[in-house]
Order: sequence, then C-alpha cells, then structure tokens
Amino acid sequence: MASNVNPTVRRRRLGQELRKLREEKGMTAEEVADRLLVSQSKISRLENGRRSISQRDVRDLCGVYEVDDRRIVDSLMQMAKESRQQGWWHAFGDIPYSVYIGLETDAASLRIYEPQIVPGLLQTQGYADAVVAGALPEASPAEVEKRVQVRMRRQQRIAAPRNPLRLWVVLDEAALRRAVGGRQTMIEQLEHLIELSQLPHVTVQVMPFSMGAHPGVNGQYAILEFPDTADSTVVYLEGVTSDLYLEKANDVHSYSVMYEHLRAQALNADQTRAFIEDVAKDYARG
Repeated sequence: MASNVNPTVRRRRLGQELRKLREEKGMTAEEVADRLLVSQSKISRLENGRRSISQRDVRDLCGVYEVDDRRIVDSLMQMAKESRQQGWWHAFGDIPYSVYIGLETDAASLRIYEPQIVPGLLQTQGYADAVVAGALPEASPAEVEKRVQVRMRRQQRIAAPRNPLRLWVVLDEAALRRAVGGRQTMIEQLEHLIELSQLPHVTVQVMPFSMGAHPGVNGQYAILEFPDTADSTVVYLEGVTSDLYLEKANDVHSYSVMYEHLRAQALNADQTRAFIEDVAKDYARG
C-alpha cells in the first residue's frame, strides 16, 4: 500500500461514492438504515466521511444498492481499506482536529481569514508555544509540546519542494497587535511572516482597523480546495469542543464570495509587508 495515501480524503471520497449510489437507487438515508438495522446517523456519518468505513459496511451497502459490477465493489472495498490506514498525525496520539489535518495535508490550496492570531501554518515555534499554552490553560507541558510539534510538522506543506500548498491569508490587524509571548517573540514572528509572504505560493494581506466593519467580522474560517475534482471544496469553521465542515455548494459559494470581498478590501501584498514592518518597529521601540 502506498504510504502517501491520505485516509481522511479516501474516507470523504468513498462517502461521496456511497451517497451517489444511494441517490441513484432513489433511497433515503433513513430507508437504508432501516434495511441494515443501523441508525440513520451512522449512514450520514459514513457518507460525509466523518466515520471510519469498514469493508463490511461497503459490502452491506453495495448489497442494498444492488451493485452488480464487481469492479465497482472491489474499487469501493479498496478505498475502505485505504481509509482505515493511519496518517502521519496519528503518531502524535489523539489530536482533536485530526480530520482537518487530514484535509489540509491533501489540499492544493487554502484560503484563511484569521481575526485573532497568526495562523498555525505561519507561526514560529516560540509564538506557537505561547498561543497553545494561552489557549489551553489547563493543558500539561507535554500536551502543549505535542500540539506545537504537530503544528511545526504541518508547516512542511509550505516548504515542500514539489506541489507546495498554495496559501492565501487575510489577517486582521488585531492578530499583529496582540502581544503573544512578549515583544521579542512578536518581532521574530512578524519577521517570519514577512519572509514567508515573499514565497511565490504564499500571499498575506492585512485588514487594518481603519477599514471598520468588513465581511470577516463574524469570525475565522478556512476554505480548502483539492487537486482532484472529485473531492469537493470544504469550508472549515473551528470550534472549542467541535468543528464544522461545510461542503454544500451554496455554503461554499457564500464563503468564497465573502473571501473575495475580504481580499479586495485588505491591503495588497506590498502594502501589507510595509505595514507589518511598521508594527515590528513598534514592538522594537517598546
């Protein structure tokens, strides 16, 4: 089995294929659940890729949908097998946002709006230490260290020599003004941000306070797009105890349009670098 198989993406793709088979059969999720004597929520979780899919699940569903083509069944069974492999992030133990990491690992492009902090993919280790420790005041030093290690590992997508992640970030000015970890940590973080923003596949824009109200006032979100057109675009909304993943076309369209307005209203790339340099000077002056 190829080591670069992404189980999260395989699970999503398999779920999409199973949903397609159900819809072609003209059945509701409730009807399928009744046939298999399982809960409707299980069928929904299988189809949206939020639950691990066994080969037995695939076999049972193909039976309900009367799939006669053995090649289709074998292909779906293989996808189920691959979806149960472990991604690199499993080596770090239980990571609450492992679904997101799996999606990010396979994404071709990522658009982020962040109003509070510098996004994890652009953080220095010192800044990341301070952010994680501050956000999780009851976490042990070992848990904080694990979270930071995962964050540093995720950043390899930015530096990948082949097919690096195309990243576009719109930052609220508040993320630059919030003194995370102290003055020296912020100076190093801002210098790092300027350096990364000069990569051809990374764009950083700042939304200054002077802009007033704007389409991002409702909070942080990210839009992930994938190299395979079979994988639908995902809007990711991070929560405290659970996260939200939106894949319906209308939802994705609404957030994409909102992001275009954010990009249009924010400072351009050159203006942003100059702005960040000025903020870094403010920290240096104390």
